[in-house]
Amino acid sequence: MSRSLRGAVLALVPVVAFAVSADAQPLVQKNMSVAMAMKVIEGVNAACGQPGPLFTMSVAVVDRAGLPIMQVSGDTASPHNWELVFRKAYTARTYRRNSIEWRDTTAGDSDTQGQRALGQVIPLGGGVPIFAGDEIIGAVGVSGGEGGQEGDTACAEAGVAAIADQLQ
Repeated sequence: MSRSLRGAVLALVPVVAFAVSADAQPLVQKNMSVAMAMKVIEGVNAACGQPGPLFTMSVAVVDRAGLPIMQVSGDTASPHNWELVFRKAYTARTYRRNSIEWRDTTAGDSDTQGQRALGQVIPLGGGVPIFAGDEIIGAVGVSGGEGGQEGDTACAEAGVAAIADQLQ
């Protein structure tokens, strides 16, 4: 490479680097708050908990990154429910749809069946994503509702409905 060409290339490097870095800005993303997670859990219990002094539902709420914000093990829960509710919420967050829909889409010989091998996802109903407009901000997972996986899904949807006014 000639000296003049090398000099021209070297002169452009700072300009290109500056042009790229000048556009770099912090991301501003909506996310679940602890207060919202508490309201989701309270909404699940209000809609689906059994009457009486015991908290009968197990519920997990994850943020936009799929990380747990808050998780409650029902007073009457089986030991595995702790893991189930997190994985249901994580699945709904990961695939941006109800985990029961993802379960059905990935069943059998589906082209997407291999997704089931990913860590933390689970092909069970009870996980529902939480959107603020078109932006996903988290998800909720529920176990212990009446009616199996469909019941758990309905309970999770009730939890999301409890914060609907905050999701504008």
